[in-house]
Amino acid sequence: MKTKRIISLFCVFSILLAGIVSGASAADYEHEVKVKKVTFAWKIDGDTLAAKISAQTKGWVGIGFNPSEKMKGADFILGYVKKGKAKIIDEYGVDKTKHSSDKKLGGTADAILVAGTEKDGITTIEFTIPLKSADKNDAVFDVNGDTVVLLAYGPDRDSFKTKHKFRTALTVNLATGASK
Repeated sequence: MKTKRIISLFCVFSILLAGIVSGASAADYEHEVKVKKVTFAWKIDGDTLAAKISAQTKGWVGIGFNPSEKMKGADFILGYVKKGKAKIIDEYGVDKTKHSSDKKLGGTADAILVAGTEKDGITTIEFTIPLKSADKNDAVFDVNGDTVVLLAYGPDRDSFKTKHKFRTALTVNLATGASK
């Protein structure tokens, strides 16, 4: 009887602790910008950028960093949540209006999925990427300088093949959170 009680208390404690830890991730971001129905939150964690992108869609959300012209040259991370499972892809802007898989271009997929949710029509993807990777297709971030950020989301469909429903570009300072 005493063993069952200890196990029950342990289970309750574990569930509470898991709830605290998972709920804390949103509060860990130091900076946030909102543009219409899209939110980008981030923090610098050593040599890593921890990021969260949310949009009012049941489809994909995406972010691109430091394009040279429109989408060309940008380091893209796109993600969606289907049946409770999140999926992300790491891509590179090969043209002004097109991006392709880093792996197909001879690079590596350096984005690491942290979490993904779809709740009340809002898709949220959290990931980390290195500030400086060895992949020629990845952005090299100067956290104290300006970083051009492309934000987008697709229609209510879990497919990376659909075109964006919304897109915008802004400039942020990753260290201070200043945006323009």
